[in-house]
Amino acid sequence: MSFYSLPQHTTWTEVAPGNRRAVLSERPEMMLVAFSFEAGAIGAPHSHPHTQVSYVAEGTFDVTVDGTTARLGAGSSFIVAPNLVHSVVALTKGLLIDTFTPRRDDFL
Repeated sequence: MSFYSLPQHTTWTEVAPGNRRAVLSERPEMMLVAFSFEAGAIGAPHSHPHTQVSYVAEGTFDVTVDGTTARLGAGSSFIVAPNLVHSVVALTKGLLIDTFTPRRDDFL
């Protein structure tokens, strides 16, 4: 059951198999993005110069930041400092809500 709902007009972009994103709002100094994952989908290891704060709205994820992995469920959050390698594995269908500062222009 989904406890989190996004507007019906939300535009999704396929990122990888079972993983898609939607920019919810943005300004040059900040951005809010939803990431939807099917069970087993992977957010591949990557880094970027932005600070990222992520909220687990639904599901369970193994989250790895700078080589340390934690299992996080709905209601949890994590922060990624600029340039740290990070990734996620969706253990169940899930939804992450990410905030980036500054805005990720590559998502526009």
